[in-house]
Amino acid sequence: MEKHSENIKVLIENVKDKIGKPVSSRVVAATIESFGIRDIDTEADYGVSDIQDLANYVYRQLTTSLEHKESLNAKQKEYIATNPETIQLSDYMAVKAKIFAHYYPLGIFHLLPVFLQIAAIVVFGYSLWTHVHFNHLQSTAVVLGVIIGIVSTGGFVQVIGRQATFYWNYLDYSMTKKTVDYLLKLGIKTLFIVFAVILFINSFFHLYPFKVLFIVFAYAFLIGVLLLVLAPLHTIRQRWMITVAVVLGTVITVVLNKYSELLIYYTHWFGISAAIIVAKTYLYFFFRGFLKKHPPRADLNIKTSVFIYQNHRYFLYGIGVYLFIFIDRILAWSTSSSGQLPFIVYFEKDYELGMDMAILVFLLLSGVLEFSIASFTRFLDITQKLVQFENSKLFNKELHKLYWQNILILFITAAVIFVIIHQLMFASWGYKGQFHEELEILSVKVTLYGGIGYFFLAWGMLNTLYLFTLGQTEQPLKGIIYAIVINITIGFILSRFVSFEYSVVGMLAGALFFMFYTLKHIFGFFKKLDYHYYASF
Repeated sequence: MEKHSENIKVLIENVKDKIGKPVSSRVVAATIESFGIRDIDTEADYGVSDIQDLANYVYRQLTTSLEHKESLNAKQKEYIATNPETIQLSDYMAVKAKIFAHYYPLGIFHLLPVFLQIAAIVVFGYSLWTHVHFNHLQSTAVVLGVIIGIVSTGGFVQVIGRQATFYWNYLDYSMTKKTVDYLLKLGIKTLFIVFAVILFINSFFHLYPFKVLFIVFAYAFLIGVLLLVLAPLHTIRQRWMITVAVVLGTVITVVLNKYSELLIYYTHWFGISAAIIVAKTYLYFFFRGFLKKHPPRADLNIKTSVFIYQNHRYFLYGIGVYLFIFIDRILAWSTSSSGQLPFIVYFEKDYELGMDMAILVFLLLSGVLEFSIASFTRFLDITQKLVQFENSKLFNKELHKLYWQNILILFITAAVIFVIIHQLMFASWGYKGQFHEELEILSVKVTLYGGIGYFFLAWGMLNTLYLFTLGQTEQPLKGIIYAIVINITIGFILSRFVSFEYSVVGMLAGALFFMFYTLKHIFGFFKKLDYHYYASF
């Protein structure tokens, strides 16, 4: 009985945070269902027969109890805290400038671990999982391992960012920790399943020697687990710890490589393992201390069927995005103009170098994506207070105009980034100055096509973030699936019948389609933004 009472108290607070004072018990029932609670759960968790009975009780409490007389939802509380009535429509530009000044550098700062890896390669010739003197077979094993690790765990990382953040924002820290632990275990199991499938296939077709596969799996496992333990640090707003973990792992790799006789593989594995241990240890003590200060008010558990239903689209989208990013490489590395390859997929340095340069476009645009979503969510609440309910068209128009202003910033930032990359490729202090060799024409060509492709991918992902903000998940998932098909089809045809490096055109075509597909749905999204906004409560 005590457990039921505590669970109901927590549920009342969660409902109040989401919808404020309800207009009917049916609204409460719909809200309860949105939390993933089912009729079969209510007897065990709350001591009532079904959701409607539970909703009736919560409704009475929120509408008649003196304790909840002034019920406000989370958005209303944020509105009062930020006092948006002092912001006029004429103040938008000044407010956006402040948001940009805060969020764009923040987005770039969060990529500091990536830029530190690049710096380590330039200065030392190796980083946490790369080495400039790897031969082609070694590079093949390492890069395949990285790709398998990222793609296999990409869906789990996406769901951590969605579901764990949901619980964190609603101050349910116990469920945040349970979600993180649940997905970490499931992600690791998935890695082993993927390894087993690859081994099974390889035992029939002998694609790679088993020694090579061991190296592939070692990198895949460590990179996959590293991503899984770093992802929650975004959710709990401890991103600085990502930099600490990665820097420490890189330092260990560099020191071991310089002052020990260990093979470079082992120095990498020790370094990545150290980063994993540091991040996981921090998460353990962070949650232990946090839960002591904020003990759970209810003893709820993750229900797998509900969890899958709520998150399967985010999971598939996460896998799809990472798969899309690596398809062109696999296609390019599985054919050659100079004869038969020694293995089915075999690393090609000049192509990889071009794509490494190109992906800087996507990385440096991440700050714009972070700013754009921050400004959208901020002005979403502000505008709905400033614009009368009857004038929904003005509400939709103002936010749509904000979207195009953010796209203009995306274009301007991309232009600056392309100038920087041009200097990196051709200036005396750039690639030639650091590595004492000229970039091949093939690399330059791949950088150009790839850079444009990553720009459109960033735009499409920005559209997706807008749609995800108010729970629109179906169209972005369809868009990335169609884009993958286009990427494979065009990339395969061009790489086989023109030249292997033109697989990047498949990536460009897929990214362009993804952008236009999501843009089409963005237009519809903004036409009915008022509906989507209130439906998301």
